[in-house]
Amino acid sequence: MMTLSPDSLTLLLLCSQLGLADESLKPLTLREWNPLSRKLQATSLRPSDLLAGSMSDIQLRLGLSVEDATRVTNLLDRTTELENQLNRLASLGIFSLTRSESDYPQRYRQRLKESAPAVLFYAGEKALLGQPGIAVVGSRHLDEAGQECARFVGNACGISGQVLYSGGAKGVDTISMNSALDARGVAVGMLADSLERTIKKHREALARGDLCLVTPYSPDAGFSVGAAMGRNRLIYCLADYAIVVASDAETGGTWAGATETLKNGWVPVFVLEHEAMPEGNKLLLQKGALPFPHPFKHSPVKLPEWMKEQAASLPSDPSQPSLF
Repeated sequence: MMTLSPDSLTLLLLCSQLGLADESLKPLTLREWNPLSRKLQATSLRPSDLLAGSMSDIQLRLGLSVEDATRVTNLLDRTTELENQLNRLASLGIFSLTRSESDYPQRYRQRLKESAPAVLFYAGEKALLGQPGIAVVGSRHLDEAGQECARFVGNACGISGQVLYSGGAKGVDTISMNSALDARGVAVGMLADSLERTIKKHREALARGDLCLVTPYSPDAGFSVGAAMGRNRLIYCLADYAIVVASDAETGGTWAGATETLKNGWVPVFVLEHEAMPEGNKLLLQKGALPFPHPFKHSPVKLPEWMKEQAASLPSDPSQPSLF
């Protein structure tokens, strides 16, 4: 097992499902962890300081109710079970990354602040997380123009040295990721479920260091619509630019992620524009997304430079990062 910092161990104990045999005991959600994190900072404590405290000490120092202090204490009291699970995951090539670590993606701290996941699980090259790149998102079901665009952007990322960011699902995600890897490029797949199962399909790219698969959910988590919606922002916020290949109108994960990103100004959002584009694409363009022409008239290697020029007129939003 990789050596964990005491702070990371604490975050995993409090905010992850690993090693939790008692189904009645739930890990802290972000909405529960963030107020606790603020209390720790206000009292000049680190998360790891909780490991040495008794239930009454935790209650007193942080001003918690008996119920909350008991829950925190019980979550912390499973170090052996957690370490067993981390050892099992490490044997599969899966590791953890928490918000307390220096190599946690800085873009999440800056753009998402307290909405940044407390814990991530990953396989492959974690140094790819937050490197310059383009997010490609869209429907599982694509017309020919959409498929061509997904392949083009993946290839352009590969030959121009950009990371291809996607959600790792069927359709746009898989087409663009495979295209980037085929071009001897690199990619990041932000998964909504099944990291343990997904790594089996990508062993070669993971071993080469050309791919990082990452998830904010337990590595064995099954699919849920809520989880898929919740990870959308994590795809956008790692990248420099995003391209929406195909979106339904006012419904679905692609629409929700694109409109949230436009509203918050996390990254410039481009939308594939062509005669037969879906209705959602048209509405996103009306909401301020930038048009991405099909076919693209420049060399693939010019794509990052072209996107930078197109996005130059958009306002920037400097942000303050969160600590842990």
